[in-house]
Order: sequence, then C-alpha cells, then structure tokens
Amino acid sequence: MALDVDRYLDRRRLKRSRGWWRIVAIFSILVIVGVGFGDFDQLKGRNHVAVIDIKNIIVDDPDRNARLKKIAADPKAKALIIRISSPGGTVVGAESLYYFLRLVGERKPVVAIMQELATSAGYMVALGADHIVARQSTITGSVGVLMQSTDITELLGKLGIKPESVKSSPLKAQPNPFEPFSKDAREVTQLIISDIHTMFINLVAERRKMNKTKATNLSNGRIYSGRQAFANGLIDSLGGEEEARQWLVTAKGIKKDVPLKKIVIQRDRHLLREILGDIVGKTMFSSRLRLDGLISLWHPVFR
Repeated sequence: MALDVDRYLDRRRLKRSRGWWRIVAIFSILVIVGVGFGDFDQLKGRNHVAVIDIKNIIVDDPDRNARLKKIAADPKAKALIIRISSPGGTVVGAESLYYFLRLVGERKPVVAIMQELATSAGYMVALGADHIVARQSTITGSVGVLMQSTDITELLGKLGIKPESVKSSPLKAQPNPFEPFSKDAREVTQLIISDIHTMFINLVAERRKMNKTKATNLSNGRIYSGRQAFANGLIDSLGGEEEARQWLVTAKGIKKDVPLKKIVIQRDRHLLREILGDIVGKTMFSSRLRLDGLISLWHPVFR
C-alpha cells in the first residue's frame, strides 16, 4: 500500500515538473518571438542618428533598401551614419545602395565611416554619403569593374570530354568555361566593362567635385591608404566616429547628445531560406563565383 502511495506522489511530482517546464518553454518562445518581431526600441519617438553597417560582399538587398526608405521618411532620424567594411561586391548591389543613400541624403545628412576596407563597390557606396571619413590605414579606392570566366576546354580535352552546344548566334553564352573566349566576344565584353567603368568614373567626378581627367587618373584600379585617399580628394577627413559626429555638429547643427541608433535589418524568412540555399548550393565554388553579373571587388575575403 505504501509503495502505491509513493508511486502516486512521484507521478504528481513528475506532472508538476512537466507542467512547470512547459510554462517556461512557452514563455521563452514568446520572448524570442517578441524580440524578433516586436518593437522594444527605447529610442522610438525620440530624435536620433541612425547607424547602418555595410559589411563583407555587397549585393542588392531589398530589405536594406526598404529600411533606408523608412529612415529617409522618419522625421526623428536626424542623420544617417554608414560604417563600411567591405572589399566590394556586385555593381548592381553598390549602385542600388548608392541610390537609396542619396534618397536619404535628399532629406538629411549622410556620413560614411570607412573601417578596415572600403574598396571597389565599397567605395561606390561611400560616394553616396555627403561626408566620407576614413582611418589613415584604411584601404580604399580600387575603382574599377571586372568580369571573370574560366576556360577549361583544354582540361576537358585531356579527360576525353568534348562539350557541345547549339546557339542562336556566336556571341550567345560568351564567355563561358566550355568554349574558348572568341575575339568578337572579348571585344563586346570589354565594351560593357568600359561603359560601366565610365559610369563609376563619372560618379567619382560628380560626388568628389573633381574634373574628369583627375577622376580618370585616380580610377585606374589601384588601391589607396586613407592618408593617400585624403591627399587625393577621395575622402573628406581622417578619423572615425568621433570625427563623423563632429562634422554633423559643425556642418549640420546636429549635437553630439543626439543618441546613435543602430539599425538592424529585419529579414524576410523566405528570403533567408533562398539565400542560404543558394550559398549551400554553391559551396564547391569560390566566393567570387557566388556573385552574378559584373563585380567591383578587391581581395574578396569573408570574415
């Protein structure tokens, strides 16, 4: 009889324990959901300076673009600081980001802070700011565009493999790894590269207020230290966040006591799955080959 009572009490304790852990689990889930989708922003409704980090490879990002549109329309966001640490990325990604930074810049000041690296497309993004700050040892510049391909026809021949294709015209699907890069295709491709490079040079000349000849000479693909970039007029000042805030004070009257607000881009869950699937599906290739279209990139290393 005593044994039955003990069993009964043990069952009751187990049920209570399970019930308690269920409550804890549900509460934890609610907290996680609240943090992910709720708004616990202490600066909501207060004046602030928005801060967005641009890191690693730059690609077109609809979620980030949408967030920048909100910043442009938010009367409480008195300015925008972008912190850039990127070797570059796709030309379209940088062009798109530049466009939305200028959209913000039409309504409030935008400052770019270059960190370790802001080259190629990373520099194009910085051109979207009204004021550019970099450390003396920051690496920037590398203004240029490239398209890369690989000719593996000789390797395939040694393996006894002969690729065959039927095309509507000789320039279709050129360049590609499975046939030699023809002279005509190379000329057409070079025209595209040169056209986009000219667009980049014009952007440098316009935003840095320099003549076309100087902009062209500085846009030969070479990199610059922050000191060299400052001496050549590619950036406005040397320093970091303190100097960026000081410029906002002296040039725009935005005091340093206006708090910074780091903007976290809320990602569409379906988009995340697509991006993850795309990366996983291409892991056998280098990081360069995960970039589609024209790229503006220097030393593409992921952190």
